[in-house]
Amino acid sequence: MSCARDRLVLASIHDVSPRFEREVDQLLDLLSPHVGRRLAMLVVPNHWGDAPIVAGSAFARKLRRWADEGIEMFLHGNVHRATATAESSHDRLRARWMTAGEGEFLSLGADEALARVRDGRALLEDIIGRPVVGFVAPAWLYSDGAKIALEQSGMLIAEDHLRVWSPATGETLASGPVITWASRTKPRLASSLLAAPIVRKLPMRALRIGVHPPDVRHPALVRSIASTFRSAVAHRRPSAYAGLLS
Repeated sequence: MSCARDRLVLASIHDVSPRFEREVDQLLDLLSPHVGRRLAMLVVPNHWGDAPIVAGSAFARKLRRWADEGIEMFLHGNVHRATATAESSHDRLRARWMTAGEGEFLSLGADEALARVRDGRALLEDIIGRPVVGFVAPAWLYSDGAKIALEQSGMLIAEDHLRVWSPATGETLASGPVITWASRTKPRLASSLLAAPIVRKLPMRALRIGVHPPDVRHPALVRSIASTFRSAVAHRRPSAYAGLLS
Protein backbone atom coordinates (compact mmCIF):
# COMPACT_ATOMS: atom_id res chain seq x y z
CA MET A 1 0.00 0.00 0.00
CA SER A 2 1.31 3.47 -0.87
CA CYS A 3 2.00 5.88 1.94
CA ALA A 4 0.13 9.15 2.42
CA ARG A 5 3.02 11.10 0.93
CA ASP A 6 2.62 9.24 -2.37
CA ARG A 7 -1.15 9.83 -2.52
CA LEU A 8 -2.12 13.33 -3.56
CA VAL A 9 -4.99 15.81 -3.29
CA LEU A 10 -5.34 18.28 -6.16
CA ALA A 11 -7.77 21.06 -5.20
CA SER A 12 -9.19 23.66 -7.55
CA ILE A 13 -11.57 26.62 -7.48
CA HIS A 14 -13.36 27.05 -10.81
CA ASP A 15 -14.87 30.10 -12.52
CA VAL A 16 -12.61 32.64 -10.83
CA SER A 17 -13.98 35.96 -12.09
CA PRO A 18 -14.96 39.40 -10.81
CA ARG A 19 -18.55 38.17 -11.16
CA PHE A 20 -17.97 35.65 -8.38
CA GLU A 21 -15.41 37.51 -6.27
CA ARG A 22 -17.34 37.11 -3.01
CA GLU A 23 -17.97 33.40 -3.61
CA VAL A 24 -14.34 32.77 -4.56
CA ASP A 25 -13.24 34.42 -1.31
CA GLN A 26 -15.62 32.14 0.59
CA LEU A 27 -14.35 29.04 -1.19
CA LEU A 28 -10.76 29.99 -0.45
CA ASP A 29 -11.65 30.39 3.23
CA LEU A 30 -13.36 26.97 3.11
CA LEU A 31 -10.42 25.16 1.50
CA SER A 32 -7.48 26.91 3.16
CA PRO A 33 -7.68 25.08 6.53
CA HIS A 34 -7.21 21.82 4.64
CA VAL A 35 -4.79 22.66 1.81
CA GLY A 36 -3.44 26.11 2.63
CA ARG A 37 -2.43 27.80 -0.62
CA ARG A 38 -1.73 24.44 -2.29
CA LEU A 39 -4.58 24.74 -4.75
CA ALA A 40 -5.37 25.90 -8.27
CA MET A 41 -7.60 28.71 -9.46
CA LEU A 42 -9.28 28.38 -12.85
CA VAL A 43 -9.57 31.93 -14.13
CA VAL A 44 -12.08 33.18 -16.74
CA PRO A 45 -10.82 36.37 -18.45
CA ASN A 46 -14.30 37.69 -19.31
CA HIS A 47 -17.08 35.56 -17.86
CA TRP A 48 -20.05 35.44 -20.26
CA GLY A 49 -18.58 38.42 -22.09
CA ASP A 50 -19.64 41.01 -19.52
CA ALA A 51 -17.36 40.47 -16.51
CA PRO A 52 -13.86 41.29 -17.78
CA ILE A 53 -10.75 41.12 -15.64
CA VAL A 54 -9.19 44.53 -16.12
CA ALA A 55 -5.46 45.02 -15.68
CA GLY A 56 -4.78 47.28 -12.70
CA SER A 57 -8.16 46.63 -11.09
CA ALA A 58 -8.59 45.50 -7.50
CA PHE A 59 -9.51 42.01 -8.68
CA ALA A 60 -6.42 41.83 -10.90
CA ARG A 61 -4.25 42.82 -7.94
CA LYS A 62 -5.92 40.10 -5.87
CA LEU A 63 -5.11 37.51 -8.53
CA ARG A 64 -1.47 38.55 -8.54
CA ARG A 65 -1.30 38.38 -4.74
CA TRP A 66 -2.78 34.89 -4.77
CA ALA A 67 -0.27 33.81 -7.41
CA ASP A 68 2.55 35.30 -5.31
CA GLU A 69 1.29 33.24 -2.36
CA GLY A 70 1.70 30.05 -4.38
CA ILE A 71 -1.77 29.42 -5.78
CA GLU A 72 -1.52 27.89 -9.26
CA MET A 73 -3.28 29.84 -12.00
CA PHE A 74 -4.99 28.07 -14.89
CA LEU A 75 -6.70 29.63 -17.87
CA HIS A 76 -10.34 28.49 -17.83
CA GLY A 77 -11.65 29.28 -21.28
CA ASN A 78 -12.13 32.86 -22.37
CA VAL A 79 -15.81 33.73 -21.86
CA HIS A 80 -17.05 30.40 -20.40
CA ARG A 81 -20.01 30.42 -22.75
CA ALA A 82 -20.74 28.42 -25.89
CA THR A 83 -20.96 30.62 -28.96
CA ALA A 84 -21.69 27.82 -31.45
CA THR A 85 -23.78 24.66 -31.47
CA ALA A 86 -21.98 21.35 -31.32
CA GLU A 87 -22.06 19.55 -34.66
CA SER A 88 -22.40 15.93 -33.56
CA SER A 89 -25.38 14.53 -31.68
CA HIS A 90 -22.94 13.03 -29.17
CA ASP A 91 -21.43 16.43 -28.39
CA ARG A 92 -24.88 18.07 -28.21
CA LEU A 93 -25.85 15.43 -25.64
CA ARG A 94 -22.65 16.07 -23.67
CA ALA A 95 -23.32 19.81 -23.73
CA ARG A 96 -26.91 19.40 -22.56
CA TRP A 97 -26.06 16.91 -19.79
CA MET A 98 -22.84 18.42 -18.46
CA THR A 99 -23.38 22.16 -18.71
CA ALA A 100 -25.99 24.88 -19.19
CA GLY A 101 -24.69 26.54 -22.35
CA GLU A 102 -21.14 26.92 -21.01
CA GLY A 103 -19.20 24.39 -23.11
CA GLU A 104 -17.18 27.13 -24.79
CA PHE A 105 -14.49 24.86 -26.25
CA LEU A 106 -16.74 21.95 -27.25
CA SER A 107 -17.60 23.36 -30.68
CA LEU A 108 -14.49 25.31 -31.66
CA GLY A 109 -12.15 24.56 -34.52
CA ALA A 110 -8.42 24.58 -33.90
CA ASP A 111 -7.80 28.11 -35.21
CA GLU A 112 -10.53 29.76 -33.12
CA ALA A 113 -9.60 27.74 -30.05
CA LEU A 114 -5.95 28.71 -30.41
CA ALA A 115 -6.84 32.39 -30.76
CA ARG A 116 -8.92 32.29 -27.58
CA VAL A 117 -6.22 30.44 -25.66
CA ARG A 118 -3.55 32.91 -26.76
CA ASP A 119 -5.67 35.97 -25.97
CA GLY A 120 -6.71 34.73 -22.54
CA ARG A 121 -3.23 33.52 -21.69
CA ALA A 122 -1.64 36.85 -22.61
CA LEU A 123 -4.09 38.78 -20.42
CA LEU A 124 -3.77 36.47 -17.42
CA GLU A 125 0.01 36.15 -17.56
CA ASP A 126 0.38 39.92 -17.77
CA ILE A 127 -1.77 40.27 -14.64
CA ILE A 128 -0.11 37.57 -12.52
CA GLY A 129 3.43 38.24 -13.74
CA ARG A 130 4.27 34.62 -14.50
CA PRO A 131 3.25 31.79 -16.87
CA VAL A 132 -0.07 30.07 -16.34
CA VAL A 133 0.26 26.49 -15.16
CA GLY A 134 -2.19 25.10 -17.69
CA PHE A 135 -5.64 25.18 -19.25
CA VAL A 136 -8.99 23.65 -18.29
CA ALA A 137 -11.92 23.99 -20.67
CA PRO A 138 -15.24 25.15 -19.19
CA ALA A 139 -17.25 22.10 -18.07
CA TRP A 140 -14.16 20.00 -18.95
CA LEU A 141 -15.47 19.77 -22.56
CA TYR A 142 -13.07 19.84 -25.52
CA SER A 143 -13.51 19.56 -29.26
CA ASP A 144 -10.83 17.78 -31.26
CA GLY A 145 -9.81 21.21 -32.53
CA ALA A 146 -9.44 22.50 -28.98
CA LYS A 147 -7.06 19.66 -28.13
CA ILE A 148 -4.99 20.43 -31.22
CA ALA A 149 -4.91 24.10 -30.22
CA LEU A 150 -3.64 23.25 -26.74
CA GLU A 151 -0.84 21.18 -28.25
CA GLN A 152 0.06 24.04 -30.59
CA SER A 153 -0.01 26.53 -27.73
CA GLY A 154 2.57 24.54 -25.74
CA MET A 155 0.32 24.20 -22.68
CA LEU A 156 1.94 21.84 -20.21
CA ILE A 157 -1.18 20.71 -18.32
CA ALA A 158 -4.86 20.22 -19.14
CA GLU A 159 -7.62 18.18 -17.53
CA ASP A 160 -11.06 16.77 -18.17
CA HIS A 161 -13.44 14.78 -15.97
CA LEU A 162 -11.36 11.62 -16.11
CA ARG A 163 -7.71 12.58 -16.49
CA VAL A 164 -4.96 15.17 -16.35
CA TRP A 165 -2.62 15.21 -19.33
CA SER A 166 0.15 17.21 -20.95
CA PRO A 167 -0.94 18.62 -24.33
CA ALA A 168 2.71 19.33 -25.09
CA THR A 169 3.71 15.64 -24.84
CA GLY A 170 0.43 13.71 -24.88
CA GLU A 171 1.37 12.03 -21.59
CA THR A 172 -1.38 11.17 -19.11
CA LEU A 173 -0.34 12.63 -15.76
CA ALA A 174 -3.19 11.40 -13.55
CA SER A 175 -6.31 9.30 -14.02
CA GLY A 176 -9.62 9.01 -12.23
CA PRO A 177 -12.86 11.00 -11.87
CA VAL A 178 -12.85 14.44 -10.34
CA ILE A 179 -15.07 15.13 -7.33
CA THR A 180 -17.33 18.07 -8.02
CA TRP A 181 -20.75 19.24 -6.90
CA ALA A 182 -23.75 20.33 -8.94
CA SER A 183 -26.59 22.55 -7.82
CA ARG A 184 -28.55 23.50 -10.96
CA THR A 185 -31.36 21.10 -10.02
CA LYS A 186 -32.34 19.21 -6.89
CA PRO A 187 -31.61 15.79 -8.46
CA ARG A 188 -28.11 16.94 -9.49
CA LEU A 189 -27.46 18.34 -6.04
CA ALA A 190 -28.59 15.08 -4.41
CA SER A 191 -26.53 12.89 -6.75
CA SER A 192 -23.38 14.94 -6.20
CA LEU A 193 -23.81 14.65 -2.43
CA LEU A 194 -24.05 10.87 -2.84
CA ALA A 195 -21.09 10.63 -5.22
CA ALA A 196 -18.52 12.61 -3.21
CA PRO A 197 -17.98 10.10 -0.36
CA ILE A 198 -17.81 7.23 -2.87
CA VAL A 199 -15.31 8.78 -5.27
CA ARG A 200 -12.97 9.94 -2.50
CA LYS A 201 -12.46 6.31 -1.48
CA LEU A 202 -11.37 5.12 -4.92
CA PRO A 203 -7.75 3.90 -5.11
CA MET A 204 -6.37 6.78 -7.16
CA ARG A 205 -2.89 8.22 -6.72
CA ALA A 206 -4.18 11.76 -7.30
CA LEU A 207 -7.62 12.70 -5.99
CA ARG A 208 -8.96 15.81 -7.74
CA ILE A 209 -11.55 17.97 -6.01
CA GLY A 210 -13.09 20.91 -7.86
CA VAL A 211 -15.44 23.49 -6.35
CA HIS A 212 -17.55 26.18 -8.01
CA PRO A 213 -18.90 29.56 -6.82
CA PRO A 214 -22.57 28.43 -6.59
CA ASP A 215 -21.53 25.69 -4.12
CA VAL A 216 -21.33 28.19 -1.27
CA ARG A 217 -25.02 29.04 -1.64
CA HIS A 218 -26.07 25.58 -0.43
CA PRO A 219 -25.26 24.62 3.17
CA ALA A 220 -25.43 20.90 2.34
CA LEU A 221 -22.78 21.31 -0.33
CA VAL A 222 -20.56 23.36 1.97
CA ARG A 223 -20.75 20.60 4.57
CA SER A 224 -19.99 17.95 1.96
CA ILE A 225 -17.01 19.91 0.63
CA ALA A 226 -15.57 20.37 4.12
CA SER A 227 -16.10 16.68 4.94
CA THR A 228 -14.51 15.60 1.67
CA PHE A 229 -11.40 17.67 2.28
CA ARG A 230 -11.09 16.56 5.91
CA SER A 231 -11.21 12.94 4.80
CA ALA A 232 -8.86 13.47 1.86
CA VAL A 233 -6.06 15.26 3.69
CA ALA A 234 -6.12 12.71 6.52
CA HIS A 235 -4.63 10.19 4.11
CA ARG A 236 -3.24 12.29 1.26
CA ARG A 237 -0.80 15.13 0.70
CA PRO A 238 -2.09 18.40 -0.82
CA SER A 239 -0.11 18.89 -4.01
CA ALA A 240 0.30 21.24 -6.94
CA TYR A 241 -0.74 20.19 -10.44
CA ALA A 242 2.74 21.16 -11.62
CA GLY A 243 4.14 18.45 -9.38
CA LEU A 244 2.64 15.87 -11.75
CA LEU A 245 5.20 16.89 -14.38
CA SER A 246 8.22 15.88 -12.31
